[in-house]
Amino acid sequence: MKAPERGALPLGLAATLGRTYGRLTETVQGLSDADFERETRCPGMPVGPLLVHLLYDAERALIAFASPAVVEPDRDFVTYWKDFPPQPDGDTSFVRGIAASYRKPGQLVQHWREVSEAAVRASALGLATKGHRIETQGHVLRAADFVATLVLEATVHHLDLTVGLPDAPEPDAEGLQVTARTLDGLFGPDAWDVIGWDTTTYVLKATGRVPLDENDLEMLGPHASRLPLLG
Repeated sequence: MKAPERGALPLGLAATLGRTYGRLTETVQGLSDADFERETRCPGMPVGPLLVHLLYDAERALIAFASPAVVEPDRDFVTYWKDFPPQPDGDTSFVRGIAASYRKPGQLVQHWREVSEAAVRASALGLATKGHRIETQGHVLRAADFVATLVLEATVHHLDLTVGLPDAPEPDAEGLQVTARTLDGLFGPDAWDVIGWDTTTYVLKATGRVPLDENDLEMLGPHASRLPLLG
């Protein structure tokens, strides 16, 4: 399959988020203490701390859907990410400390499952309300655009988690397509026709998870300097 597939966001985004979060739960369910210390593609964030990062993202979704906005949106699912350009690795001591506070990995997984499933239910209710808008991180988005940002975050970090977990399930296919669609918007139509990667490779390379090789540089030409599109 050549990536990415263009088009609008899919219908049933709450179901997409549910599957995306569910695949993450499958990935971390039953992992050992040692597994939670395995490195990921996020420097300084092993599996446990990265799951904490995802947990806080799901909690942010609950807060957002409980705090509807009345003003016009100032961001969509693409422009939202322009506020989060690639940057040097930040301090990860907070999420590492939170991960260490759970006595057993299973307790963190249970907390993640409860919060993520609640976030999916809140998303379904928000999407069912015509014109629903939410406020998060200083911006207002339509519900569908916001849910698409949650799907991207979870999909990219799923790929981050599984680098050291070879038996983990793949991310949800539609979640990958939502992520690719977002990257399309950041990359721009002038670059679309030169991309020959499959969808997963596109996500990994466009977000800087996997470095570009000589073939990539030749394929992308002048567009190579624009990567990574987000951190």
